[in-house]
Amino acid sequence: MFAVHLMAFYFTKLKEDQIKKVDRFLYHMRLSDETLLDIMARFQAEMQKGLGKDTNPTASVKMLPTFVRAIPDGSENGEFLSLDLGGSKFRVLKVQVSEEGKRNVQMESQFYPTPNEIIRGNGTELFEYVADCLADFMKTKELTQKKLPLGLTFSFPCKQTKLEEGVLLSWTKKFKARGVQGTDVVSSLTNAMRKYKDLDVDILALVNDTVGTMMTCAYDDPYCEVGVIIGTGTNACYMEDMSNIELVEGDEGRMCINTEWGAFGDDGALEDIRTEFDQELDLGSLNPGKQLFEKMISGLYLGELVRLILLKMAKAGLLFGGEKSSALHIKGKIETRHVAAMEKYKEGLANTREILTDLGLEPSEADCVAVQHVCTIVSFRSANLCAAALAAILTRLRENKKLVRLRTTVGMDGTLYKIHPQYPKRLHKVVRKLVPNCDVRFLLSESGSTKGAAMVTAVASRVQAQRKQIDKVLALFRLTREQLVGIRDKMRVELEYGLKRDTHPLATVKMLPTYVCGMPDGTEKGKFLALDLGGTNFRVLLVKIRSGRRSVRMYNKIFTIPLEIMQGTGEELFDHIVQCIADFLDYMGLKGAQLPLGFTFSFPCRQASIDKGTLIEWTKGFKATDCEGEDVVDMLREAIKRRNEFDLDIVAVVNDTVGTMMTCGYEDRNCEVGLIAGTGSNMCYMEEMRNIELVEGDEGKMCINTEWGGFGDNGCLDDIRTQYDKEVDEGSLNPGKQRYEKMTSGMYLGEIVRQILIDLTKQGLLFRGRISERLRTRGIFETKFLSQIESDRLALLQVRKILQQLGLDSTCEDSIVVKEVCGAVSRRAAELYGAGLAAVVEKRREDQGFEHLKITVGVDGTLYKLHPHFSRILQETVKELAPRCDVTFMLSEDGSGKGAALITAVAKRLQQARREN
Repeated sequence: MFAVHLMAFYFTKLKEDQIKKVDRFLYHMRLSDETLLDIMARFQAEMQKGLGKDTNPTASVKMLPTFVRAIPDGSENGEFLSLDLGGSKFRVLKVQVSEEGKRNVQMESQFYPTPNEIIRGNGTELFEYVADCLADFMKTKELTQKKLPLGLTFSFPCKQTKLEEGVLLSWTKKFKARGVQGTDVVSSLTNAMRKYKDLDVDILALVNDTVGTMMTCAYDDPYCEVGVIIGTGTNACYMEDMSNIELVEGDEGRMCINTEWGAFGDDGALEDIRTEFDQELDLGSLNPGKQLFEKMISGLYLGELVRLILLKMAKAGLLFGGEKSSALHIKGKIETRHVAAMEKYKEGLANTREILTDLGLEPSEADCVAVQHVCTIVSFRSANLCAAALAAILTRLRENKKLVRLRTTVGMDGTLYKIHPQYPKRLHKVVRKLVPNCDVRFLLSESGSTKGAAMVTAVASRVQAQRKQIDKVLALFRLTREQLVGIRDKMRVELEYGLKRDTHPLATVKMLPTYVCGMPDGTEKGKFLALDLGGTNFRVLLVKIRSGRRSVRMYNKIFTIPLEIMQGTGEELFDHIVQCIADFLDYMGLKGAQLPLGFTFSFPCRQASIDKGTLIEWTKGFKATDCEGEDVVDMLREAIKRRNEFDLDIVAVVNDTVGTMMTCGYEDRNCEVGLIAGTGSNMCYMEEMRNIELVEGDEGKMCINTEWGGFGDNGCLDDIRTQYDKEVDEGSLNPGKQRYEKMTSGMYLGEIVRQILIDLTKQGLLFRGRISERLRTRGIFETKFLSQIESDRLALLQVRKILQQLGLDSTCEDSIVVKEVCGAVSRRAAELYGAGLAAVVEKRREDQGFEHLKITVGVDGTLYKLHPHFSRILQETVKELAPRCDVTFMLSEDGSGKGAALITAVAKRLQQARREN
């Protein structure tokens, strides 16, 4: 028993001594955590350099765009072909991808040899050979009568400008076919396949093997967005935000970047890390000075590094009693498979003795322990370096997503990773230590690169088909110039109809006279009350106007109108309004003051004078009974009488659009048009009295409230209305009415978007085909979300957050589509506004007999003010459709409040002038 303990002690002591000896000799190969963090930071800087347009040419890490923009989402299905050219054998694969409720892939493949005379001969012959093998495979598998998409895994450095195109930069490995470098390999293969008339194959994707690995794993795990190969060579790819890739046009979405990280350090960035053994290995390689990172990591080089170290240690008398065998001097005699065998947990020492004996050496027990430890240090350094670079990629992903903690999966492949008994465990441990704020799963790829090429093709095929369907929907919202001219001309006809006595009853654009006959001239002064009713909020304002300096001061209080009041009786509504006025007067200390009052009432009214307005119909969700057909000023006066606390001089009932025009007219005398682009949609303008047949008199001008929201109610816009417009209309409170407003105003744009999203989801084009309960809820997609989503400053990540708030779990691709849908709906709205406004300014130009008209449009409304592109598109459309009108757009400040007071002030001034006359 004592002897056993003594032997164990002796062996442990021997092992410790040998390990210490090797550690001292290979001190520079042992990398501290601090060094690894430093390497990680260096690699991050190199990635940034590779992504920059100006810095890429000198970057050692090339960061090649792959044009792979999406990972599998599980909805892929169909038959795909895949070719894998890049190794000692050439492989053709048929992949059957089917949903069947779960992700399911079936594969059939055939290997073909790659003879030296083919891979080192003429390029044309190489691709003809590939085409021959493909034809043979398709004939054998009875696929010749089918049209099949194909993905080509081509494991050589290529410059890609699209997914299905790649110019070979240089051959690597043993390939040296002439006339291929600098040409598009996809075109070469396509040309070679032309001789087979019965082959109907469409090459959709050219893929690097690393990308194939990522895509294979992403099919099984949607969190996978990184691919790493640690085999004969080493490389990594990952999904990068398009906004960071300066080498490719466009900012939307993501794209897979092939880092080509094997060249990290080729610019001298790793000189302090490289040892004399790395330098010696590099000098003896086929490509000195290149792929320096790869030469410290990959399976092609680890065995050779071990050989060089053992040789030097033997020469120094630290191994084999200073003896060296002739085999130990031969390059390539120790391979990575030997390193893996020597590091096996239990049989490692026995394997070491056997391998060293085969090299003609006579190793002692101590030699075997030392050699095993050399292998450990070399392979551990490899795993450490890989971990540092991978940690840099994971950190970049986390920072791109602006996350405190990242959950992600890394797809892994390569013989070194697969066959080395300790490698995966070491790599995983170091990665997790370097990025503690990332929860990383490592997933081993099966049939990596070839199946991956089929997956890229399946995704490309899915995206292509989906794109066609999405474009078909978006095309419904694209208006041609011809259509916009037609809308402008139809609006002009409707304006004329509304002004004429005979046609007015049938006109959809009601052209209501407002009895506002003058614009502010700067002499207005005094205190005025203003009421503003046009939505769920009701405002009472005190407006103080000073003449001369054109100064206006306002004090206001906002009151809510509950839904039960909005949709109760007229008496309840007006009693509530008077209660709010009483509260305001009390609040301002004005009880008993008899002030002139302007009432902004933003609903269609027929006026017989400036202080009389008969409600034609409620809009914007109001449904109070016994109001339509009644004079709202009389109803307000009756409610004041019922209250019997104060009396007010109601001078004017005003539409908010007119108030907007008056507010801007106070600042700019050229302002003759008011435009509202907000919850509702409307426009007013100053019309010549001679054209207004509904009102007596031909002298001067009067403001006409067009109430253009009803444009199209007679069917004149049916050619541009979509199924989504019809669904929104049918679900509204007033089906068949206000059709133009329902295509243009803030109250409805979000609802149009929601209807489109539901349809696209039903077609399986969005949200993985799952309609959330929230998305089914009418009104959930507010127009403010369009403004936020379309903001140029908003990254797709923030778009996803907005969608998540709505209960929509979106992918990056979903977010792009949602943004496109929002853009199509809002652009059409702005163009429709522009066409309508062009009709009005053209009418004003012609009525005044001008060759060119200079006119200002006062604008208000949240859509115009807050949407990032609406105002620009509207202005561009007016300019194009009314080229002889120089239109200035002026933002109104509180048209409905200040405007009502100004109209009241102008009305009082004109009343005074009439009395004096």
